[in-house]
Amino acid sequence: MRTRATRTGHADRPSAPSTTTSTPWLWAAAPHTVFPLQETPATPHGKWLWFLPVRALDAGWRLVKQAVQDGKLGPGAKVATLGSNFDGDPTRRPVIIYTADFTDEADVHRVLVALRALGVNDALAYKTDEATELGEYGDRTSLYTSPVRSTKVVRRTPRYAAPT
Repeated sequence: MRTRATRTGHADRPSAPSTTTSTPWLWAAAPHTVFPLQETPATPHGKWLWFLPVRALDAGWRLVKQAVQDGKLGPGAKVATLGSNFDGDPTRRPVIIYTADFTDEADVHRVLVALRALGVNDALAYKTDEATELGEYGDRTSLYTSPVRSTKVVRRTPRYAAPT
């Protein structure tokens, strides 16, 4: 395992989400991105959600983290660790891949295509940060979905959305 020295001189080992219990999330940022992302009306972030079995979490996270750091995905990503208070299936954890603007459908699709090119073939859901801030979780909170092995983006009407 590769280590690097931090500013304080301590060794900094890469963390594995499947064994980390000291923090709920591990983060990755694209070049020139500051995390956590600050939600403002000018930057309405959204995110692709990829739920992985804990046994596959470390490999999936390494794949996404490297692609984010290489500037191939959105501005950042995070993964729930075993230290998270994730209320879903206890055998799975989410890997969250951010996009800069959920209203930019071309970029939302670009990130999906990049995920598929990395080998992420599971069904995915896309949710706005606003939905998370409103406490919306679970079925019918996603703005988009993408079927297994597809680059198709399917628009949904989230249950929190105001009727049109």
